[in-house]
Amino acid sequence: MASKPPTVVLTNDDGPPGTESPYIFGFYKYLTRTLGWNVRVVIPNSQKSWIGKAYQIKDIIQGHFYYPRDPDGMGEISDTSRALKEGEIAEWILLNGTPATCSNISLHNLYPGEIDLVLSGPNLGRNTSSAFMLSSGTIGAAMSSALSQTRSIALSYGTIVYPTPPTFFDPAHALSVKIIGYLWDNWGNDEAGLRNGEIDLYSINVPMVQELLSEDGLPIVWTRVWRNTYHRLFKPYSQKRAKELQHASPQAGPDSTRTSLEETVSQEAEEKVSPTRIGDLVFKFSPDMSSLIDLPPSSLPEGSDSWAVEKGWVSVAPIRASFGEPPEENVFVTGGRIQDRIWKMKL
Repeated sequence: MASKPPTVVLTNDDGPPGTESPYIFGFYKYLTRTLGWNVRVVIPNSQKSWIGKAYQIKDIIQGHFYYPRDPDGMGEISDTSRALKEGEIAEWILLNGTPATCSNISLHNLYPGEIDLVLSGPNLGRNTSSAFMLSSGTIGAAMSSALSQTRSIALSYGTIVYPTPPTFFDPAHALSVKIIGYLWDNWGNDEAGLRNGEIDLYSINVPMVQELLSEDGLPIVWTRVWRNTYHRLFKPYSQKRAKELQHASPQAGPDSTRTSLEETVSQEAEEKVSPTRIGDLVFKFSPDMSSLIDLPPSSLPEGSDSWAVEKGWVSVAPIRASFGEPPEENVFVTGGRIQDRIWKMKL
């Protein structure tokens, strides 16, 4: 006897279908039509990348209903729920909150007690390595639901070819739902897991490469998260360019180094802001990713998520919904007893 399909919340950090969110509509159709799962979609009403697991606690969260249509998921927005019109395939919910907010409200306000799994993504761009993951709204939404003791998966599509050919989309969705279906049926164990000793969440990274179209497809490998560091994330500019900068943004995802902010703002030479001019205090998000992506696999820790994606392989990394801690023997030098953990230094 076939098991009952899970009821799933699908969220993301890229917002509703459009140029900044090209994957969620097609992926939704694969979840519902290929896997036959019950899917509720609750997403931010606009792009919310790089926001991590934030909750903007002074905001009043308001929502609208969204009705996507074939072929591209574009649809009408309504203040109230209504019956589907001809050509509309579902009713989604848009919230003016962060991805983590969407995840929490879904579980505890919209569908309490109904949700078996939260899926976050597919993200436009990879989410490999701790530097990206600790800032990712996609990972943040999955972390949020994991902290509510719900199985969670974050899915990201690494942009390798610019622009990504639309012919890659369906193969990526088909591969992703196979991986997700397998994880659902074979969820791993972790004695420190928050829910019944299970893995808290998984992070899947699918590189969008030509081999998706091949008969053999992409290799899939278990990985661990590469622990790396940031470099500069913001550029300084003069006050005279502040208004111009308000209307220009780089590509949202981590794979954004090939689309420079300078190209979207103007063709002027980059302005240098010296300490004597720092009083302008104008900065724009324009990250330097040169040491984080497009690296030779030989320079990365073998078996890491970044190593796998740079090789053109799918990375599947089990994660705990917590900050990592060093082994106890590196901290509690004198032993495991509580009295041995009390500091002896004189203050």
